[in-house]
Amino acid sequence: MGTRIGLIVVGDEILSGRRQDKHVPVLIEKLTARGLKLAWCRMLGDDRPLLVDELKRTFASGDTVFSCGGIGGTPDDHTRQAAAEALGLPLHIHPQARGFIEERAKETGREVTDIILRMAEFPEGSDIIPNPYNRIAGFSIRNHYFVPGFPVMAHPMFDWVLDEKLKHLHFTQLEKALSMHVFGGYEALLTPDMEAVEAQFPGVTVFSLPHVGDDKLPRHIELGAKSTGPDAAPRVEAAFAELQKRVLAHGLRYEVVAQPGPAQA
Repeated sequence: MGTRIGLIVVGDEILSGRRQDKHVPVLIEKLTARGLKLAWCRMLGDDRPLLVDELKRTFASGDTVFSCGGIGGTPDDHTRQAAAEALGLPLHIHPQARGFIEERAKETGREVTDIILRMAEFPEGSDIIPNPYNRIAGFSIRNHYFVPGFPVMAHPMFDWVLDEKLKHLHFTQLEKALSMHVFGGYEALLTPDMEAVEAQFPGVTVFSLPHVGDDKLPRHIELGAKSTGPDAAPRVEAAFAELQKRVLAHGLRYEVVAQPGPAQA
């Protein structure tokens, strides 16, 4: 299956609603195109102790983590410092990141100040992530990839990380899924069957998505099985066949669909 991939989105402006997150759907799309999937996502405010605690946990987890936001040089930017503290490392000015800042300053006629150079201060041992928009680099350390909060910068940097640093993971998390619309039943009735099928087929996840019904389909449950990996297909097919038998044993009607659809409230 490969490593789990997570996303941290940092910024009070996201949690207050002043800005809408654009990172989650874009990263999911980019991962999907490479046969990968997002395992988890967390949104955190500009709170350094909270960021330190979260990064301690994620560094210890072994997960591959993207982090967006908080790597600037203003007082409300804490991600660089939090990453260093979480790892017990000092912040050092990265020479290549500094060079990019100096090149950018020459082009724009701006002075290179200590405040501007804060954006080149990364935890000791970090590598840079190129920023094609304005060359103010992000950084990576221990399977964590830190990029700015601006989508115009962050999203091309996602591509670079995925294709330059994580290419070995491509197509290691392809998911096989089969599902059916079950009519006339309810989840509590089917839960023991779901648990039994998961126990019978290790590595398979059985899921249910209740739908209230609309003008296309009456009220139903989307019931299915899914798994990940190169040998997922036969596992899922066998588990799904067992689910079908169990649904029929309850006297319920079903219609098979090719892939699980989104839940509808």
